[in-house]
Amino acid sequence: MSPSSLALLVLLAALWGGSFVFTRVAAPALGPLPLTYARVAIAAVALLVLAIAQRRVPPLRTRWREFAVLGAINSAAPFALFSFAALHVPASTGAILNATSPFFAALAAAHWLGEALTWRKVAGMAVGFAGVATLVGWHPESLTTNVVLALAACLVAALCYALGSVYAKRRLADVPSLAVACASQVSAALALMPLLPFTTVPGPVTATVAGNVLALASTALAYGIYFKLIADAGPQRAITVTFLIPLFGVLWGYLFLDEPVTAAMLVGGAMVIAGTALALRR
Repeated sequence: MSPSSLALLVLLAALWGGSFVFTRVAAPALGPLPLTYARVAIAAVALLVLAIAQRRVPPLRTRWREFAVLGAINSAAPFALFSFAALHVPASTGAILNATSPFFAALAAAHWLGEALTWRKVAGMAVGFAGVATLVGWHPESLTTNVVLALAACLVAALCYALGSVYAKRRLADVPSLAVACASQVSAALALMPLLPFTTVPGPVTATVAGNVLALASTALAYGIYFKLIADAGPQRAITVTFLIPLFGVLWGYLFLDEPVTAAMLVGGAMVIAGTALALRR
């Protein structure tokens, strides 16, 4: 991976690490589906304006099927699942379980893209996941039904991200990254729109909640970076961003939600970085 791609990887992790904090604040007030719709709709409008300005409008008419699939599995479904999980588990838990995506992506890429599972990739992912497990220690919440469902939702969301990255590499590698990001958010908003009449907004929608929704929508703009990484470095390397997201998730949680930082977090953070470096090494 080139230095520029590595820098983009770290930037992407910082942005997406913050998304778990924003979701944790906004989800109780808006509800999972309305929050997810607001997130992708705002991002879709912003990306569409940017795509028009740069004359990179996605070919929605000819490639709408691919964009619809990508929008559903890489935005609508995982965003909604993590929003549901945020109602019942801490932001750091979502960030940690999100780091299982590379395991699913490696298997999917090996099956559909023919990418070899080298010992470095497997070892790097093993070290990175061990670091994720160490990052906050293991202090399980009371395993109520809602907590179990929330943990399962995080894992399914991680699987969705993995499948989405491989699908984008296989079916949309010829489309500019900005166009892919724009079309995926537009498709996600259209997929969620029919469900809105069946949802409710618990409220209250305060200025703090609104600010977190806007911040959350801005993290969706980072999909332009993500799809560029997929095109330049491949889906397995791009999705290793999930090993770095817990570092920023814990940091932002400490700064903005007063979540504690323990020695296990520091040790786990070092392991995450080491595992990511090993997985990215050619």
